[in-house]
Formats: sequence, structure tokens, C-alpha cells
Amino acid sequence: MPRSKTGARRAIPLWVWGVLALIIIVAGVFVLQGGLLTRDGVPAEVSVSEAAAKRDQGAFVLDVRQPEEWQEAHIPGATLIPLGDLPNRLNELPKDQEIVVVCRSGNRSATGRDILRDAGFTNVTSMAGGVTQWKAQGLELVTGP
Repeated sequence: MPRSKTGARRAIPLWVWGVLALIIIVAGVFVLQGGLLTRDGVPAEVSVSEAAAKRDQGAFVLDVRQPEEWQEAHIPGATLIPLGDLPNRLNELPKDQEIVVVCRSGNRSATGRDILRDAGFTNVTSMAGGVTQWKAQGLELVTGP
């Protein structure tokens, strides 16, 4: 415990304990929400290059953007189910195949991943950076329906 100049022990201010508790809580929520850890051995998030490799190896690519975004550009072979429709269309997804969830930037895909995980899908991950990063890396995109 810290000592003052007179040698007496000083109590750690209450606000310090509050900050430490808040950091621990936030870290715990991050881990429980997928964070950087894996669930059932599947990473919560993969890079664009990892997602492309998974797609090439037969992973199911689920795009959770809106139809107008999809028509502008999407990953070849991907399936569109907008995020808002996802909970009601889970029966359209393969339970026996790896699923990579994508969106424009990576935020909605993380939510989609969590919806699937909560529904019992175990082999599902989210692509970091989304279609924006896919395009920036010069990977193929298609337009239209």
C-alpha cells in the first residue's frame, strides 16, 4: 500500500477502484461477445484474405447488407440476407458448412455472426473490413442481382 511522506499508509482512492472495476467489466463483455478469442475453435473475425481463402475452400459467404448495397457490388458466390431479416431466415443457412458473414465495413457482419452463434451455428465468423476492404485489396466483385 502506498505511504505518505510521513510514513503513514494511504488508502487507494475509491475512484481508482471504480475505474479498475469498469475496465474489468468492459474486458469481460468484449470477451463474451466474441472479442479476439474463439468460440468452438472458430475465430470471431477473420481478415479479408482469410475470408477469401475460406470462400475458395467452400465456405458459405453470407452478406447481411441491404439489397441496394448488394446490387452495387458483392462478393461472387455470396448469399444476401439483410441483417434485419436474418433471425427469420435462419433455416436458409447451412448448419454443416462454415459461414463467413460480410457487410460493408465489418460492423453488421459481427452482429450477424452473433445472431447465428446465439441460434446454435458453431462454425461461423465475421470478415473484418467488409466489402469495402475486399474491394481495396483488388479482389473480384460483381454487380447487379
